[in-house]
Amino acid sequence: MIEVRELTKRYGRSVAVDGLSFQVRPGSVTGFLGPNGAGKSTTMRVVLGLDAPASGVALVNGHRYREIRHPMHEVGALLDANAAHGGRSAFNHLRWMARSNRIPVSRVTAVLEQVGLAGVARKRVGGFSLGMRQRLGIAAALLGDPGVLLFDEPVNGLDPDGVRWIRELMRALAGEGRTVLISSHLMSEMALTADRLIVIGRGRLIADTSVQELADRFRQGVLVRSPRGPELSAALVAAGARVESGQTGDLSVHGLDVAEIGDLAAAKGIPLYEVTPRSASLEDAYMELTSDSTQYRAERNPA
Repeated sequence: MIEVRELTKRYGRSVAVDGLSFQVRPGSVTGFLGPNGAGKSTTMRVVLGLDAPASGVALVNGHRYREIRHPMHEVGALLDANAAHGGRSAFNHLRWMARSNRIPVSRVTAVLEQVGLAGVARKRVGGFSLGMRQRLGIAAALLGDPGVLLFDEPVNGLDPDGVRWIRELMRALAGEGRTVLISSHLMSEMALTADRLIVIGRGRLIADTSVQELADRFRQGVLVRSPRGPELSAALVAAGARVESGQTGDLSVHGLDVAEIGDLAAAKGIPLYEVTPRSASLEDAYMELTSDSTQYRAERNPA
């Protein structure tokens, strides 16, 4: 498990993380979301012992990272796909990492095959594309077969096949009972990959919730279709609902749920062709949730 308690990190006068607390539990993929400058990468660096906090603590399985004797056996991470030395081959890059944590060389071969780089194992990393470097970074994270995994923007540079592959990999790792934390700006991908979400802004926690709970929080009413739309609309308004009529005669109903709308229509003898609850997309919910925390906002293009 990853546990962050009252974590604060400053760079000079700038506060990157401000009293942040959350837990990432095993068995699910947790998306770590927030605008640019929200403190996501800084938090991950503190968890991995790369930065020291001003106050608070970040723990992996109850320990600070620096206290773990062979950390790659417990936690794997990909923070920067370009961190590998360009003059080394993919195999040698992983081999020296394996030796540092007493991991057998056979594991190097296994993870290169797992990420699809077995055919270029002896080629220098300097000639790799960004997508290939991402795969190598993922291989490094998996090298010690750890139970805790952190990935910062892991789909950058991957083609559609690679994006689907990593999505399936993350869900498979969580399905094995591992703890998986993914930082990303791609809301569409998080909607398909994550089970839970931790959303931060300006270094502070905004939400710790499931994907479904967040979508439901920003529910956009119920779509209703009936051959007697005006009559149904009047009945719904009389029952306290707010109703908006679409150009095709559809009704968007707010203030009553599906069951209440169905019961009312049945009582009035009004047939229904469709009653569908509509939730905001993850992107819409995220944008609304973080609207006050976005530091770098460009002028919107006119429609």
